[in-house]
Amino acid sequence: MQTSQFNGGQLEDRLRNLILSNTDQATVHPLQSPVTSTPTDTRRPEDQPIAREEWQAKQQTPPAQTPAKTGKKRPNQAQRRQMQAQLSIPIDTRAPAPYNNSEQTAFLPHSGTSQRGPRDPAVTIGNERRHQGGFGQGPPSPPTHQPSWRHSQPHTSDSFSRGVSVISSDEFPSRGRRPAQPALYNPSGHRQFVCTPEQIANQSALLDELCHIVVAGAEIEPSEIIEKEKFRVQVEAICRDVISRYEIEVNRTPGFQPYTVQLKCFGSLSSGFATKAADMDLGLLSPMSWSSPESSDSPIPRLIEKALLEHGFGARLLTRTRVPIIKLCENPNEQLRLDLLEARAKWEKGLADDNHEAVDDVIDDQETSEGISAIITTDAEHSPSRIRRRDSNQASGLVERTYEEQLASLKQSEAQSLMAYYGNAKRLLRRLNGRDITISNAADFKPADYKLLNDVSVAFVNGLHDENLKRRVQLYPSFRSDGTSNLPNLRSLTGVFTMVEGEKIVIVWETQAATGVSPKLRHSSENIVQAWKNLQNKRTFGTDPLLFNRELHITLERLRQIPFVQLMQLKQDQYESPTQYHSRVVKIAADLGSANSPSNTTGLPEVIQHYISGIRDKQVRDEVQNFATSSGVQSLRTIARKHKAIHLAADFERAIEKGLYQAEDLPLIKGYVKIIREEFVQRGAFTNKRNFDAVDFTVPATEQIIAITKMVKQLSDPSKLAPNQPKDRYHDSLEFPKNGVGVQCDINFSAHLALQNTLLLRCYAYTDPRVRPMVLFVKHWAKARGINTPYRGTLSSYGYVLMVLHYLVNIAEPFVCPNLQQLAPPDPNLPAEALEGVTTCKGRNVRFWRDEQEIQRLAREGNLNQNRESLGSLLRGFFEYYAQNHMMSTTSKRGFDWGRDVLSLRTHGGLLSKQEKGWIGAKTVVQLETVAPPNPAEAEANTGSKSPTDSIVGHVTAQAQPEQIPSPDGAPVAPPAAQAIKTKELKEVRHRFLFAIEDPFELEHNVARTVTHNGIVSIRDEFRRAWRIIRSTGKVGQAAENLLEDVKVESERMEKQQFAELLDEIHGLRA
Repeated sequence: MQTSQFNGGQLEDRLRNLILSNTDQATVHPLQSPVTSTPTDTRRPEDQPIAREEWQAKQQTPPAQTPAKTGKKRPNQAQRRQMQAQLSIPIDTRAPAPYNNSEQTAFLPHSGTSQRGPRDPAVTIGNERRHQGGFGQGPPSPPTHQPSWRHSQPHTSDSFSRGVSVISSDEFPSRGRRPAQPALYNPSGHRQFVCTPEQIANQSALLDELCHIVVAGAEIEPSEIIEKEKFRVQVEAICRDVISRYEIEVNRTPGFQPYTVQLKCFGSLSSGFATKAADMDLGLLSPMSWSSPESSDSPIPRLIEKALLEHGFGARLLTRTRVPIIKLCENPNEQLRLDLLEARAKWEKGLADDNHEAVDDVIDDQETSEGISAIITTDAEHSPSRIRRRDSNQASGLVERTYEEQLASLKQSEAQSLMAYYGNAKRLLRRLNGRDITISNAADFKPADYKLLNDVSVAFVNGLHDENLKRRVQLYPSFRSDGTSNLPNLRSLTGVFTMVEGEKIVIVWETQAATGVSPKLRHSSENIVQAWKNLQNKRTFGTDPLLFNRELHITLERLRQIPFVQLMQLKQDQYESPTQYHSRVVKIAADLGSANSPSNTTGLPEVIQHYISGIRDKQVRDEVQNFATSSGVQSLRTIARKHKAIHLAADFERAIEKGLYQAEDLPLIKGYVKIIREEFVQRGAFTNKRNFDAVDFTVPATEQIIAITKMVKQLSDPSKLAPNQPKDRYHDSLEFPKNGVGVQCDINFSAHLALQNTLLLRCYAYTDPRVRPMVLFVKHWAKARGINTPYRGTLSSYGYVLMVLHYLVNIAEPFVCPNLQQLAPPDPNLPAEALEGVTTCKGRNVRFWRDEQEIQRLAREGNLNQNRESLGSLLRGFFEYYAQNHMMSTTSKRGFDWGRDVLSLRTHGGLLSKQEKGWIGAKTVVQLETVAPPNPAEAEANTGSKSPTDSIVGHVTAQAQPEQIPSPDGAPVAPPAAQAIKTKELKEVRHRFLFAIEDPFELEHNVARTVTHNGIVSIRDEFRRAWRIIRSTGKVGQAAENLLEDVKVESERMEKQQFAELLDEIHGLRA
């Protein structure tokens, strides 16, 4: 990167002014002024009408004489404590920040009236002493935000040195004001966390030590970087050869320059934030190609995939990710290589289906929108629709059924569950180019949309298999439309499904005799059922289907909570363990009344019988029933123990059949299976109604059996092994293993903005030596705690990098990193096309201070900031900021508001509101896209000609290729080979804003779009856990828990503990 030719001294002056303004703001805290009875002005300081001169004049005015005492009654002790709490000014015991790299002294928290207000380096009570820090002392500063240095200077190109410029503040929308609130008075009920200097020192020391260990172990080795670079060069040569041959032989462009094809590294490896074994991100650039490789009609990605496979690499093109990429590994094992070649061959024959690919944007989750309870949906609701290739269907002679025939085909089979039938209805709605109404699309719904939705909803009810259920729903005014009312009858498929589900529960309540139910419980249950019927008889439902859906959902949840209904519908879920199933039944029985509670007494025969009937596996169910009949036992705990023993034996047998245990362990396992399948033995010599565990049945527990059980506890729980586990919806059958396949990388075909992002992050890494280790620590922590997997609903590593930079730029005081986008240089005097990639990229504003050499020089000299905190102190503030949203303990700023704030690195202050961005509520966008060219089989069927890839794959001669056709102005146009047939795909993409991080350049792109409801709960819980551990360290001097404990290791430990408890329960060894 070339450095600018401006005077470096002016830049240092500018940065010095910036640093001075930052430290000056931190000189005097607003609460340090004399306390009066005047109400606090809650406006931001920059909005207050008092100018600096007026404030200084007021500071010089002698205080008014204290009025004479009146006969006011002396406050009592409680009132004095309250007044003291309101008027006390926390003391800041920090010494002036030394101008070196020593650790900054810890300090006490203090309050403030501004959300992003200043803090002072050192303050004593009164106005006796103020440290200006850094460049010396100066006069007192007013308790307001000093105007930014860039606003006090003329905006001319001559006033900025070495390319540092300013973008007008108008280009960066300001964040909405948050109500000011003193730190010591918190009406929301949150108590500000107060730390002593010793506690803060202990907390910072812990994080310093952990960070040193993590960075030493996580930092990528230079030898690994060299190895990855060699592989990149090798892959780049293959890409150049493939693209050059295609452009010269197929597109007839003999002047094509091969060396214009580049494979550039971006991402963590290039920005400096890479950890060991990190994958390499590569961006393919081919500016001279007729059709850009990122274009949907370009065959280049498929050609490169084929060439890489032929070179013995593991390569696979993914087309359903946000941008097309090729997953690549250097040394695939033989089975993986054969699987990849088979997948490629299927695609060439037109047999491949991309629906098994992982999709990074689309993750099903039960979200809860603000103020609206979420309706439970299936995976098909938010997953992309299957590719609709109408041209292929027509070529194959397929004739679609009429609209009425498709509606009439919606029928529920006898064995089909209601949920599965509902999924069929949603698929029919999509096939008819319709959609269900939601909060995000309600404003766009037209009469035709409502008509289609109504027709599918009616067909859904008409197709129900249960005639009684169908008739009851059809008779309700909430569903029936008599045509006499002028009110609209707007339905939703979700609402109708909820009506049917609720009516099934009501039928169960009315037809089953609720024996043994207390009168109080029966009365409350009957009230819930009547409320459901009243809602169904509501005649004004059709004016607002979303509001009616909410009322239906709330009432349905109340129906589901009726204990007797839960007992009648009791079924063990497919992957529900006997222990979980037993716990659920215990709760239901307890809710039915104390007479039914099996915790200290025997359960009713009815509860036990429903427990046995609900066991999922028929063979296990029959064995448990035989035991209950032969023994006559009436204890739910004993029945559940038998269930657990037989289920465990079946799990062991399936695992042995699949060969999942070592051969030397098989005799032990088979012997133990024989033991737990034997008849239970009676434990206890007498019957006592006050102690129902006195007569119990267990697996024999002799000394020999107990010894065998101890050895079995060291084995893996068979229920956690593959045959007994649910299919991982995120697992890809062709996914590369993490280790053993050499260098892995992703080739991205639309990486222009990603390259700009990488350069921005690299420049931030250069601004301060603490940036890189802090990012590495946070990335390691997020990975260890399992919250860095976007396709599983959490946040990407890039998102965590932006979170760290936001804290260092906008929250740490003084700042650690300057805002590079606000220090952008003026545009060079060049044509617009020459500015592409410097000031603009793909129509985006990518201006920022990108002079890497100058940034590094100023950072080495310590001229970019005045922050001298240790890494541990910065990490402490980082975790506190994201763990809570009230006042922080070491600064007069609030924590991050997850529900309201948008992280915006480009913005002054670093925050926007979701309201400003319009990022309120999730949105489902149906996109009609052009996708990759059809496979060769479809291309030949649709056009009668061969695929354009045949010129390379089949070595078609040049004479067989189409000629170039000149355009009217004489310039050649793309030949037919480059004009591949475009196919259509309807794809539903779910845009979520539960957590909002604005991309620095793609301003409409939420980096945290993949974070689901469960994902944000996990992320926030982990931040709170981390902050809890850090806080406890300050009190006791050492961490009570392992901050960086791997969640997988923790999960494995818990599973082992639960397995041991299960064996103890089977043998009656648990109390």
